[in-house]
Amino acid sequence: MAAAIGLREGFDAKVLQALAKRTKDGPQPRRLLALAAIYDGATRSEAAKIGGVTL
Repeated sequence: MAAAIGLREGFDAKVLQALAKRTKDGPQPRRLLALAAIYDGATRSEAAKIGGVTL
């Protein structure tokens, strides 16, 4: 299993969700929502599904 990468302080799920709503770039909201899910405690697999990618 890959080593965990720490999350940045100063961000949380609500901030990332708000950014996802405002962005105009197509794939960026998926990436932001996947990160928001991780901040909320989702697994890597769950976040990958949200982001539209595989592990």
